Amino acid sequence: MKLNMAEEEDYMSDSFINVQEDIRPGLPMLRQIREARRKEEKQQEANLKNRQKSLKEEEQERRDIGLKNALGCENKGFALLQKMGYKSGQALGKSGGGIVEPIPLNIKTGKSGIGHEASLKRKAEEKLESYRKKIHMKNQAEEKAAEQFRLQCFLSIRMRLKNKQDEMKLEGDLRRSQRACQQLDAQKNIQVPREAWYWLRLEEETEEDEEEKEQDEDEYKSEDLSVLEKLQILTSYLREEHLYCIWCGTAYEDKEDISSNCPGPTSADHD
Repeated sequence: MKLNMAEEEDYMSDSFINVQEDIRPGLPMLRQIREARRKEEKQQEANLKNRQKSLKEEEQERRDIGLKNALGCENKGFALLQKMGYKSGQALGKSGGGIVEPIPLNIKTGKSGIGHEASLKRKAEEKLESYRKKIHMKNQAEEKAAEQFRLQCFLSIRMRLKNKQDEMKLEGDLRRSQRACQQLDAQKNIQVPREAWYWLRLEEETEEDEEEKEQDEDEYKSEDLSVLEKLQILTSYLREEHLYCIWCGTAYEDKEDISSNCPGPTSADHD
């Protein structure tokens, strides 16, 4: 029993801890062969590419040399032209009005059909032109919108200024009418204005009982009237009561005089 236990290996020994790699003799050889084949294939591909590139370069060089050199007598077409009287350097045609240099050679390297490149170029130009038109129309629309916005702002500001000026002018005319009304009423010994706002300001206010301050339904307060309405009412009062026109700055003798010599009851009539 003890012998059998001694023969058994300890599970904590190096034989269990250190796992050795597979060292079969055929495995490294297979790896080397595969690597060599891969390198050879890459080299063949590189040689093929270099060979194709060199062929293209040689073909281009031969073509350039042929195009640069003029045709000689060994060319059958040139020989026929010489027999018909053509000399090198002359223009073609009976009258000598043709071309001097041969038609240039355009090399086609792609696989597309004849005219395909021109079609693609035309389509690209049409697309570019359409894009430019859209951008131009967009810019025009933006400029027009900006111009309309600036015009609206200008008109709005101008209208506000005009309204403000008109309002200030009406207020000035109303104060002038109130001042004239107060002076003319004083000349007639009128102590109290017909309406409180007829005068610019009151020196003394009379006290009245509540019963005497009742007003008709048709009568309105000054707070309910605009400056223009007050001015119209007051100028009518001055014309009827005092025969006076604030626009003329004149007190007329009678109604016939004011109707004949005054242009009218409004400021527009005196412009």
